[in-house]
Amino acid sequence: MLLHCGQFHLDLARPLVMGIVNVTPDSFSDGGLHASPQAAINHAHALLAEGADILDIGGESTRPGASLVNEQEELERVIPVIHGLREVGVPLSIDTYKPAVMRAALAAGASMVNDVNALQSEGALEAVVASDAAVCLMHKQGEPATMQERPAYRNVMEEVGSFLRGRVAALEAAGVARERIVIDPGFGFGKTVAHNLELLRHLDLLKESGVPILAGLSRKSMLGAITGRPVEGRVIASVVAAMLAVQRGASIVRVHDVRETVDALKILKAVKEE
Repeated sequence: MLLHCGQFHLDLARPLVMGIVNVTPDSFSDGGLHASPQAAINHAHALLAEGADILDIGGESTRPGASLVNEQEELERVIPVIHGLREVGVPLSIDTYKPAVMRAALAAGASMVNDVNALQSEGALEAVVASDAAVCLMHKQGEPATMQERPAYRNVMEEVGSFLRGRVAALEAAGVARERIVIDPGFGFGKTVAHNLELLRHLDLLKESGVPILAGLSRKSMLGAITGRPVEGRVIASVVAAMLAVQRGASIVRVHDVRETVDALKILKAVKEE
């Protein structure tokens, strides 16, 4: 299976590692560490040296309770970073739900849109259709500010799967080729720990959509709830969660800890080989 990201055609025969580049002061794990464009660019180069296959650049935190960022401020955060990385030789993903930011990022050199709102914002679908970029469609229940207050599902697998299949169909109907689409169940986005575990346990059921699955579990609160570890102590739990996701069908894992995840996946590959 190939994923078409602009000029890049990514072979998903092996799982790919998406490195997180947060150009934000308030992201839950690394907020403020790479908040200037140059610091973010330096961090991105470090992730590339560790083996990142894709870089995911975001200028607004979507953690529970996060403050909203206006369009202009988000552009000022991410566009210089994309300009600074456009020649690194791997796809640059823009993590945004704002159509204007999508368009500006794609014009600046991004080749993937990672949207927590699954292109449901007015104008978002049109921004991607007009490009040759890949797109990741994520499921969430509610809005980031309040999504973790009372998440509830009758059947979390059925509801998440149905939503994602519907969004894939909407994109195909609008002219986006299936080879450009990725889905993300949205771990931690309007889900309890039990919901997240159910999704991870049966992640392979989402393969029925016929498009690759991205899993983003890195350092999330569900891992803290299970292990009792603070954010900075969740590296091992994050790597294990990424491995479990890959074993259950994820083609891409979105992580903070690239080197550790890459090493773990090399071991998994070696064990699988005859």
